[in-house]
Amino acid sequence: MKLREKAAKFAKSTVKTQMASFKRYGVWAAWNNPYLTLDPEYEASQIEVFGQMALQGYIYRGRKPVHWSPSSRTALAEAELEYPEGHVSRSIYAIFKLVNATPSSSSLMSEFLPDLGLAIWTTTPWTIPANAAVAVNGKLQYAIVEVHSPPGDIPVPKEDKRHRLGQVLNGDKRPFLVVASDLVPALAVKWGVKLSVKKILLGSDLENCSYIHPIDKRECPVVIGGEYITTESGTGLVHTAPGHGQEDYVTGLKYGLPILSPVGDDGKFTEEAGQFGGLDVLGDGNTAVVNYLDGQSSILMEESYQHKYPYDWRTKKPTIFRATEQWFASVEGFRQAAMDAIGHVKWIPPQAENRISAMTSSRSDWCISRQRTWGVPIPVFYHKQTMEPLMNEETINHIKSIIAQRGSDAWWYMKVEDLLPERYRDKASDYEKGTDTMDVWFDSGSSWAAVLGKRAGLNFPADLYLEGTDQHRGWFQSSLLTSIATKGRAPYKGVITHGFVLDERGLKMSKSLGNVVDPYTVIEGGKNQKEAPGYGADVLRLWVSSVDYTGDVMVGPQILRQMSDIYRKLRGTLRYLLGNLHDWKAEDAVSYQELPMIDQHALYQLENVVKNIEESYENYQFFKIFQIIQRFVIVDLSNFYFDVAKDRLYVGGMESFTRRSCQTVLAEHLLSLVRVIAPILPHLAEDAWQNLPFPYTNEGGSVAKFVFDSRWPTAHERWLALSPEEVNFWAEILELRTEVNKVLEVARGGKLIGSSLEAKVLLHTSDANLASLLCKMSAATNDADNLHRIFITSQAEVIPSLEDELTADVPYSGECEINGKKVWIGASKAEGSKCERCWNYSPKVGSFPEHPTLCSRCYTVVAIQSPRAVAAVS
Repeated sequence: MKLREKAAKFAKSTVKTQMASFKRYGVWAAWNNPYLTLDPEYEASQIEVFGQMALQGYIYRGRKPVHWSPSSRTALAEAELEYPEGHVSRSIYAIFKLVNATPSSSSLMSEFLPDLGLAIWTTTPWTIPANAAVAVNGKLQYAIVEVHSPPGDIPVPKEDKRHRLGQVLNGDKRPFLVVASDLVPALAVKWGVKLSVKKILLGSDLENCSYIHPIDKRECPVVIGGEYITTESGTGLVHTAPGHGQEDYVTGLKYGLPILSPVGDDGKFTEEAGQFGGLDVLGDGNTAVVNYLDGQSSILMEESYQHKYPYDWRTKKPTIFRATEQWFASVEGFRQAAMDAIGHVKWIPPQAENRISAMTSSRSDWCISRQRTWGVPIPVFYHKQTMEPLMNEETINHIKSIIAQRGSDAWWYMKVEDLLPERYRDKASDYEKGTDTMDVWFDSGSSWAAVLGKRAGLNFPADLYLEGTDQHRGWFQSSLLTSIATKGRAPYKGVITHGFVLDERGLKMSKSLGNVVDPYTVIEGGKNQKEAPGYGADVLRLWVSSVDYTGDVMVGPQILRQMSDIYRKLRGTLRYLLGNLHDWKAEDAVSYQELPMIDQHALYQLENVVKNIEESYENYQFFKIFQIIQRFVIVDLSNFYFDVAKDRLYVGGMESFTRRSCQTVLAEHLLSLVRVIAPILPHLAEDAWQNLPFPYTNEGGSVAKFVFDSRWPTAHERWLALSPEEVNFWAEILELRTEVNKVLEVARGGKLIGSSLEAKVLLHTSDANLASLLCKMSAATNDADNLHRIFITSQAEVIPSLEDELTADVPYSGECEINGKKVWIGASKAEGSKCERCWNYSPKVGSFPEHPTLCSRCYTVVAIQSPRAVAAVS
């Protein structure tokens, strides 16, 4: 894979996650409301998708209840709703008087008639004029109860603005009521009365009994509803208005109930509502209905009820549910195909599949029409007299071609005769064009049709869709449904969902709280650069990579300071690599088989890091990349390899084998690290690349002038060929180094040594295999693998036993267990004198008359380099 492709993957996530806190009006709006920036070809593609669905029979016009916004005067999709905290509804417990029992239930109820009523509870009293039935659960038990004045031990509810008893409970005549038997005790307490059970019956016994509508005196039936009728709240009986509820509508279809909805587009009762006509259903109309019912002794209790209620997310005003003539997409026709397609998509995180599966499986028919003055029109004409719609393949294609050339505005300014195909123009005066526009979710859900397969280099389906967790009911789902209906497959191979950005205390960002983190301020800095310094784009991108975006993420000043520190450490690592390769060229490279063991192990670690990072890029797990790089740079490189390498880089001869072998490893690290961080930190990577002390040539022979001209690091399987025994041994060496440092720290505290180079380390283990390997390293012919170089001490010795003659003069010691093997560690003063060049202690210091202050290694280096220096001067 090209490095650019990995960068593109991260770039998408970076932009979206940075902007998640501005979803509604930032990137989200541009992606999911494409009409804001549409070109005619895009709009024509939406007409094409609509037409294909209509011609397959998936689009129909009908009168069904939908979410309606009186403030916007349009239908709304579920994804256009929000549910703010604190909404309070005016709920009522009301009575509908039974007038007839069925022959099978007459023996159970006849003795209580005509004083028997059905007790219902509703949070929308304004829907009572549209009531068509009362629904019960056929499997639940119901009780006929008699209402009595409360005995002294039952407190009477205190009436206030939140609670008020109806006239029926304040009067002398108390009715018999039907309620769910499980709710009798709770209702008695709530109403402040005593309820004595007279009869028990099943919900199925109530089916087809009839009651008198409390307002217009119609006779209405009792019906069996669905599983939505429970005893968790209310009375167990549900007031059913098919024109104002989805579940009510489904029940109404089953029983052939009338779909009444005496409410206009403005949210006010129509003349059909009689005395309530002209009143606002969410205001004085609601109050008028409650007062009328109470005057008819039909109110048991009125109380304020706080719950989640749908609001129009644009106007922030409450919505209603009402039946209107709309265009719908019949999801039932392709629901199973959509469910099957979900299983073939890669969902990140995996649990997102369960979320969209649940939402799609329960999805009702999709209302795709809106009553707005902007947007892509629904391409339909209506016969003026019959209102019969005219929409077929010929008309759709003709309108599509017009919009492709002139844009959707053409629908509004062109005459009907110009919008109709040639063969219909002589009848143009009989038709009028529709005024409905497409749901914005149909707009965004059709975006694949305008982009994939039509733009150069883009194929269908998309590799990836990326949006927030709320889009399982929005863009992800609408795109899936339109694509399944017209293409038979999902429009994406993979889907990533991200959370939202919170402040570092986990609070939602808001201007009122003053906790909004502006990406621009993070990059450029605020007015006060001390309080809000500019970190640059790379630090912001590094933060994005550090968080698990599948959930909500936090950001703030402290977190950004931490990211800046990590960024500086990474930058310092690249500076170290560049500085130590200033004189290195590709021809100086040491072959892998000649490298010291420590260098081969360093390449083994590097290859594993590159391999794991590539896997994380492929799976969009950027936070794992951050963790891998951070650990590798700070622990594996800075704390060990770089620390150990300084001696041979700075002290060994310029042309020494161990220095060139180390530089070979450093060059591989530099080239790999710069390329693996480039998708996340492009500025830092490019900065390092422009300062490479040697040219980098791609496999094709071309010089990569920029980091993104290079490819992903080539896999080196040989570097991973270390045997398990070698890998385990190096893990033991690193653990042993940590334990040695602990003993040296004790010796330092005892004033035996200052620097670790003032010490000699002694080791003993009874494990023969470990002892053999340690002895081999202690006697290594190359300086890089020698134990004392790894411990950064002047000497290290493996002793065969712990007899007194070997340990008597060792002032500090300790024991540890390395992978189940006991190791004794001793620390004493290093032998010999200090070399003034390398600061190592050696008995050889003072043995060379020309350079009496140098050890043998430094003497050799100086002796070799001195003639060269003389030659260079001459």
